[in-house]
Amino acid sequence: MKNFFTLLFSIPLFITSCAVQNKNTESRDYEVKLDTLTFFDQSRNRKIPVAYYYPKTDKKIPNQQVIIFNHGYGFNKGGDYFVYSYLTEKLASKGYFTVSIQHELTTDKALPTEGNLQLVRRPFWQNGSDNILFVLNELKKTKPKLDYQHLTLIGHSNGGDMAALFGNQHPDLVYKLITMDNRRMFLPRTSVPKIYTLRSNDYPADEGVLPNEEEQKKYSMAVQTTSINHSHMDNKGNDEEKKILTDFVLQYLSEN
Repeated sequence: MKNFFTLLFSIPLFITSCAVQNKNTESRDYEVKLDTLTFFDQSRNRKIPVAYYYPKTDKKIPNQQVIIFNHGYGFNKGGDYFVYSYLTEKLASKGYFTVSIQHELTTDKALPTEGNLQLVRRPFWQNGSDNILFVLNELKKTKPKLDYQHLTLIGHSNGGDMAALFGNQHPDLVYKLITMDNRRMFLPRTSVPKIYTLRSNDYPADEGVLPNEEEQKKYSMAVQTTSINHSHMDNKGNDEEKKILTDFVLQYLSEN
């Protein structure tokens, strides 16, 4: 593990690097490298830890696309941006520059569990949407050669609600939005960005969150049911569940 420091607007940016060999990769997949760093958003006085998963190769990947992943609620314990590594590593092994954001800090207030959740949780989703925008803007400064015209957002549960809000607020910045069982924030009704959502077998979405059949057809939106529990969409899932989710995500990414 190698530690080094760099400056971002005179703010410390802490970075560590290590190589990750994806055990489930095929022979044609890249080995994956992991960098961790912490941004600081001065306007909100907020740290934003992130993990970069990317192909370990000396050759430039032309038009390398960016994926920003957003974790589900982790009760502010931290480290949640690593618990979907089955997916983030696989995406990087396929050539995508994959960024996983730690949205919750240990000093944050707990996510509300009572009241109208679509209202009381909105500030938390807004915080996540602001995190995404900040990280995206920093990426454009530090890694300008990546393909930002085809940005994909992926999010599970509460992170899916954050990604859905970002898609509603900044549709011009997103090419594809893939949610994994977001339940509260309504998905954009639009053909741009392209909308996909993977649903669990145990938790329903709130009314109005998912498009009806007419909207799915009108905007070419994909609502895919699965046999997977909501809580098994991270690293807790078994190998079969992880493969199902990964295969769907890769399928969506490959579509024009």
